[in-house]
Amino acid sequence: MSRLCASPNNRCLVIFDGYADIPLDNLESGNIEVAFSRRLSADERIKRLVESAGAPKNIIVVSDDKEIRFFVRSCGVKSMGVEDFLGAQERKTPRKNLVSEAEISHTQMHKINEELRKLWLS
Repeated sequence: MSRLCASPNNRCLVIFDGYADIPLDNLESGNIEVAFSRRLSADERIKRLVESAGAPKNIIVVSDDKEIRFFVRSCGVKSMGVEDFLGAQERKTPRKNLVSEAEISHTQMHKINEELRKLWLS
């Protein structure tokens, strides 16, 4: 997941609409932070963050929402679509076959998947 930030010095903030149904501690990983917009829309929260940013040239907003992309560009912030962002990440870090590298059995993989389902979907 840290590939999203491209560097350990970068920070990634993912904003979802609404309220968290699970503790946010479960969603944070290293330099990736997850936030919920609560009473605001995620779009409004993004706009406020961009407006209050001290160094907008160091920010990239990833969204397919044309209104958000237009707004952040007008504030001097770079923007890109989700597909472009994910494509750029693919080019930087080619996928590896994690199952063969970890050398876990199909049974172990199934148990891990079941445990993750219980944690995330309950």
